[in-house]
Formats: sequence, C-alpha cells, structure tokens
Amino acid sequence: MIKECDMAKEMLPSFLQKVEVVSEASRETCVALTDCLNLFTKQEGVRNFKLEQEQEKNKILSEALETLATEHHELEQSLVKGSPPASILSEDEFYDALSDSESERSLSRLEAVTAHSFEEEGEHLGSRKHRMSEEKDCGGGDALSNGIKKHRTSLPSPMFSRNDFSIWSILRKCIGMELSKITMPVIFNEPLSFLQRLTEYMEHTYLIHKASSLSDPVERMQCVAAFAVSAVASQWERTGKPFNPLLGETYELVRDDLGFRLISEQVSHHPPISAFHAEGLNNDFIFHGSIYPKLKFWGKSVEAEPKGTITLELLEHNEAYTWTNPTCCVHNIIVGKLWIEQYGNVEIINHKTGDKCVLNFKPCGLFGKELHKVEGYIQDKSKKKLCALYGKWTECLYSVDPATFDAYKKNDKKNTEEKKNSKQMSTSEESDEMPMPDSESVFIIPGSVLLWRIAPRPPNSAQMYNFTSFAMVLNEVDKDMESVIPKTDCRLRPDIRAMENGEIDQASEEKKRLEEKQRAARKNRSKSEEDWKTRWFHQGPNPYNGAQDWIYSGSYWDRNYFNLPDIY
Repeated sequence: MIKECDMAKEMLPSFLQKVEVVSEASRETCVALTDCLNLFTKQEGVRNFKLEQEQEKNKILSEALETLATEHHELEQSLVKGSPPASILSEDEFYDALSDSESERSLSRLEAVTAHSFEEEGEHLGSRKHRMSEEKDCGGGDALSNGIKKHRTSLPSPMFSRNDFSIWSILRKCIGMELSKITMPVIFNEPLSFLQRLTEYMEHTYLIHKASSLSDPVERMQCVAAFAVSAVASQWERTGKPFNPLLGETYELVRDDLGFRLISEQVSHHPPISAFHAEGLNNDFIFHGSIYPKLKFWGKSVEAEPKGTITLELLEHNEAYTWTNPTCCVHNIIVGKLWIEQYGNVEIINHKTGDKCVLNFKPCGLFGKELHKVEGYIQDKSKKKLCALYGKWTECLYSVDPATFDAYKKNDKKNTEEKKNSKQMSTSEESDEMPMPDSESVFIIPGSVLLWRIAPRPPNSAQMYNFTSFAMVLNEVDKDMESVIPKTDCRLRPDIRAMENGEIDQASEEKKRLEEKQRAARKNRSKSEEDWKTRWFHQGPNPYNGAQDWIYSGSYWDRNYFNLPDIY
C-alpha cells in the first residue's frame, strides 16, 4: 500500500503537467473558435450590407426602367396621335391623356365628312348621327360637362388585405350555381360598380378615332380588332369583384380629352343585364351593347361568360362591327395566388364589307406556353386571309403578312415538338397554379406592325385594387358634378363610396341596406302587378345581327332627370 502511494506521488507531477498541456490546448482551441466566429460574423455582416446595397440598386434600376417604359409609351402614343408626350408637360399641366388644346388638334383631324349611302344600314347610321347632333344642340355646351377637368391619380384609401377572410365557407355550397345570385362579403369587392367596370372598354378610345381616320377597310379592321383586345386588358390582375348594379342604376362618363361620352344603365336584375351607349364628341363613332355576365363557380375557379353583343359604328364610313368578348376565368379561388386568363374565339364582323376578324384567345395549357396569347386572321367574305394578328391581351397586338405568320407558326410548332421529345412529360393531375410562360414578352415576327400596346399601370396600382390610371378616376366626384348627374348615378352609391374611403364596416352595412331596399321594392311591384320600366334603354333586336339587345332611347344628355327611382 505504501509502495502504491509512493508511485502515485511520483506520477502526480507528470499527470498535472499533462492536464496543464491539455488545458492550454483547449484554451487555444476556444480562442481559435472565437476568432473564427468573429470572422464569420464580420463576413456575414459584410454580405448583408452588400445584399442591402444590391437590393437598393435593383429598386433604383426598377424605378428607372418603369420611368423609361412610361416615357417610351408616351412617345409611341405621341407618334400615333401627333401630339407631344405627357412627360414634357409641367406637373401642374398633367392630365391622364391629352390636354384640351391637344385634344382639339387631334379631334380636328377627325372632322365629319359627308357619308355615302348604304341601303338600310346607311340610313340607320345617318339617322343616328343626326340625332347625336340634335342632342348636343339641345343640351348646350356646358351641360355636357360633369365638372371634372383634372383627374385624380390615387384612391382616398388603399385596399384591405383579404388574407384573414375565407371565401370557401361561402362558395362550398355554390358549386355550379350562378354567382350573381350569391351574396358575397364586401371585402371581396373592388370600389366600382359593374357599370363602371364596363366603361373601361373606353380606355383606348384613340384606336377608334384612328380607325375612323383610315381609308383602307383592312387597316380599319386592324384598329377595331386592337380595340376589342384592349377592352379586356384592364382585367389582368383585377381579382376584386365589382359591385352588382342595382336595378335602375346609371353611370355616365364624359372625357373631353379622349373624345367621347358614355351612358349606361342596369336594365334588368334577374338576369343582371347592363346596357351602355358611347359616342364620339366629334360625331365619328357610336359604341354600344348590353352585357349579361354569366358567372359560375367550378370548385377551384370562377368563370365569367360575358353574354351579349358589342357593336361599333364608324359613322364616317357607314360601317358597323359586332362581336362578343372572350370568357374570363379567375383561378385559385379557394387557396393559392389568384390569377386570370381569357379564352375563347372572338369573331368581329364588318357588316358592310363582309370582312371578318377571327381571334383566338388561347387557354394557358398545361405548361403555360400559350398563357395570355391572342392570334388570328382578318379574312374577306370569301375567307381569303388578308392579314394575321398576334400578341398578348396583357401586353400588345401586332399585324403581319399571313404567309409570314404561317411560316413562323410552322417553325415554332416544330421547335415545340422537339422540346417535348427531349423532356419527360408528367401525367399528373392538372394544377390550378399559375403556369410560367416561356417568355414574358411577345416575340416580334420580322415585318410586323404594332397596332396597340398597353399603357403602364401607376406605381401605386397594387395598393389600389390593381387599378389602371383610367380606372382610378371612374368613381371620382365633386360638388359641380353632383349638381349635374342624376341621383341614380353609381358615384352616389353609399356602399361603394364607403369602401373607397376605407370604411369597410360601413360599406358592408350600406350594401346590406341597399340589397334589402331593392328586394322590398321588387315585392311592392309584384303586389301591385307593376312592371319595371327602364329609363334610357329599350329592348329590341340588334340592327346588324338581329340578336336580342338593348338600344339607347336618347334624351339622357338633355339633363332633364324627372321621376327617377329612389334606389339609394
């Protein structure tokens, strides 16, 4: 035992020395690890700083590109209209489109000429033109104005977030039903009536003025086709539902800068039918129609089929064109990011020459290659191809020689098939997620001519229900306007006004009150066996294709608004 203790004493200094060596090594390791951690933290801080710098550079670059795109569009429009771009005006002089002096110069080039007779259609167009002149003389110059000269560029309040609201609890019992018969929470609306949404057809009215100024009927058809495509462009990313118009509700819009005035009326509630009538301030065109938006919910999507005929009359050429809009579909109603596509054939007919323009709004397909694409041909009455059209309804439309287009399509189809053969095709269930297109912009075929390009949306559009600059002004009102417009104008609807002002609870209460008031009025009419009488439109056949339509009765612009219904 003593011997073992002596051995332990002898080994103790050696053991303590080894412990000290290990401790020193541990300290050095800890110091090294600490230095490495500090270096990593410093490097991470440098990377974060560089990342922030890159993000700031990208933001500045994006803003610069947006500014350049806006200026490019203004220059492009100035070449078409022969007017200086809006960017050279001072901020105080800025208007949404042309200034008053520019509008006068632009419209002076489109003064009316003596119309050639064309059997019954020519007589009809001539009588319409004569009535327009009589109404203007009767109404007086100032009576046509509704007060707004300089238009706003923003709404009073940004949109509400819909993230905390579930639409599934409302729609799950409504699969296959018409949505027009379903009461939706106001949070899923946008602060516009459907009558105002219809008015967005007129955003690119310059295409009608241009068509009226052209002597070649094929070139006129190109402009009319571009106008028909542009009329649905504002729907891109507009996932909010417009308010259903009340029976007897009206809306007017006078735009001196764009050269038109429009009146619309809700002429039927079940089914919901909206009628509109627009005319050029220089007596060069009439644009009218009635729309029955038949909406259906199919589980993951909502489909809107815009039944009804749209008619454009070019008075100086005694021409009338008719067409119907494509079907619109909103995907991912239940979950996921909402996205919109348009699909179906649109046939535009020139009832004087017999020419047709058949446009195919392509569905996106499984891999998104056809997303937003529009293409078709202008044909004469013998079905000979006169011109090919192509583009995207969200961006632009081009015209090109049909033989060149067919050669391009043949080559493109060959390349597509080769790509498919080089990939393994999935046979999984079709997804409702938004597919990514092969390219964000349209490939321009050599020899093509640009017919139309969409105007850039304002920087605050995403916070303002994805409104265009044109849509932003549709519900504006001031005291001068209130003294002119009838009490049925939807600018005076309290639920839409409350929502625009950011008062969501009040908007919901007012919407419920107006719906109950409308139901009570319908019951009272039923008891007294009294039929509803429309004020500004009457039912009748379309004068060109014979389809059931609603025709403008006249006299609205006389400003004699007596015995109007109390709908608000």
